[in-house]
Amino acid sequence: MPYLKAKARQIPLLYTYTVNEDIERKHPMYSEKVMDHFQHPRNVGEIENASGVGTVGNAKCGDIMRMYLDIDDNGIIQDCKFKTFGCGAAVATSSMATELVKGKTIQEALEVTNKAVMEALDGLPPVKVHCSLLAEEAIHAALWDYAEKHHIKIEGLAKPKSDISEGEEEEEY
Repeated sequence: MPYLKAKARQIPLLYTYTVNEDIERKHPMYSEKVMDHFQHPRNVGEIENASGVGTVGNAKCGDIMRMYLDIDDNGIIQDCKFKTFGCGAAVATSSMATELVKGKTIQEALEVTNKAVMEALDGLPPVKVHCSLLAEEAIHAALWDYAEKHHIKIEGLAKPKSDISEGEEEEEY
């Protein structure tokens, strides 16, 4: 039986729980989909010789997201992977964003907004909305890189910010 040492005596632990149970207990505000994409993220990794790679971050919270796109000659996203350094919501939004753009045209991928990512995850707490913005901006950054490499202009695509907190009002995380 596990014991907790307290002031030179041992107290038996009656219940132990996993890290995931602890997160769920402390953060019931996350939907099942958010927890699923956090605990079992899809499309994690890198794409060698990617058509486009975009890296964005949020200096205020420390999240960094890198998105890799493999786009075929017809402008269809064949594969999408990500690497994220950040909180569970950042991982979940990255994972969902990759799912939303796979198989889409460049123009359809450009239309994937932070709201679409949040809706697909059945919502995010207000303090975590910036994670969905990071996912949207990572898609745009990867598309921008693709356009630069191929010397093309993608209609409706503006140069993305590398730090999404630029120009935001001061918030506490």
